[in-house]
Amino acid sequence: MALFALAVLLLAFTGSSSATWCVCKEGSDAILQKTLDYACGAGADCNPLHQNGPCFQPNTVRAHCNYAVNSYFQRKGQAQGSCDFAGTATVTASDPSTGGCSYPASASCSIW
Repeated sequence: MALFALAVLLLAFTGSSSATWCVCKEGSDAILQKTLDYACGAGADCNPLHQNGPCFQPNTVRAHCNYAVNSYFQRKGQAQGSCDFAGTATVTASDPSTGGCSYPASASCSIW
């Protein structure tokens, strides 16, 4: 019984990770599209956003922007300033993953 309690306690501590993600702030589609284009052109893994990719849906500029800036942020090792994008993105502790689309929370997860 004590072993079970210890296991539950350990799971509780490991479940509250300090993972961070980068997401786009509210903005016009035109601004978010520029951010998306920059992130994809500067090293983000945007392959999952292609049609029939696991992160194509929801097919909105905001959703695709979120994935792209997070991929860039993770590939840059969550370096300070790598989730700014001229003020259009911000760091969050809330996992933005949706449905079949899993957002990486570390650089090792985002390099395929």
